Amino acid sequence: MITYEYPLNERIRTLLRLEHLFDTVGHFIEAEGPEEHHVALVTLFEILEVASRADLKFDLVQELERQRQILLSFRNNPDISEEALSGALYEIEQASAALLAMQGKIGQYLRENDWLMTIKNRAAIPGGVCEFDLPAYHHWLNRDSAFRHRDLTAWIKPMLAIRQGIAIVLRLLRASGRPEGQLAAHGAYQMMLAGRTAQMIRLRLVRTAPFIPEISASKYALNIRFLAPDLEQRPKQVDADVQFELTFCNL
Repeated sequence: MITYEYPLNERIRTLLRLEHLFDTVGHFIEAEGPEEHHVALVTLFEILEVASRADLKFDLVQELERQRQILLSFRNNPDISEEALSGALYEIEQASAALLAMQGKIGQYLRENDWLMTIKNRAAIPGGVCEFDLPAYHHWLNRDSAFRHRDLTAWIKPMLAIRQGIAIVLRLLRASGRPEGQLAAHGAYQMMLAGRTAQMIRLRLVRTAPFIPEISASKYALNIRFLAPDLEQRPKQVDADVQFELTFCNL
C-alpha cells in the first residue's frame, strides 16, 4: 500500500516537513561518501529554515503535555495495559524534558558558526559550492568519512529533541483515526464534512494502482480526484472507479 498524508493546518504541515527532513539527514549521515554528506548538510540547513518559522518548541511541549494528561486519565482502566501506559508516559516526559532543556532559538549554535553559514548562503546558489567557490568546504568533503560523520552528528545532535517530540506527536496523530474503505466513482470522490474535525487525512492505495490522488479540503467538504501519472504532461483525471482507504486523524 502507498500512503498519502494531507495536513489540514499549517502546524501539522510543518511537523510533516520536519519529519521528512530529519529522516533524510539521518539516512545520509550514515552513508560514507562526500556527496551523501553534502546532502545531509544541505538538509540540515533546510531544517534550520523550517524550524525557525514558528514557535515550534513551545507548540511541541504544549501538545506533549496535553497528551500526557489524556494518558493519565486512563490510569487504573482495566482495558488498558499499565505497562504500555507507563512506557508511553515515560517517553512523553523524557521528550518534554529534552525540549525544555533546549536553550535559546532552535539552531542558534549553527547560525553562530560563520563557516557553516557561508556554506548555507552559497548552497542557495545553483552550483555555488564548487571547490573554487569554497575551498575550505572542498577540503572538509575530502577529509576521512569518520571525521565528517563526527561533525555532522555534532551539528544535528542538539536538535534531536525536536525530532523526538515530532515523532511522538505524529505517531499519536496517525493512530487516532480508523481507516474506512471508500470508492471514487469515475475517479472523483466528495465528502461533506458537516462539522467533522480533523488535522490530517491519510489516504491509502494499493501500490500497483496507477493512480495519484489530488486532495483538496475545507472545513465544509473534502474533494479527491484520482489522476493518471504522466511524467511529461499535466496528469488527467481517470474515468475508472478507484477503491481506497481514508482515515481522518485528529489529536
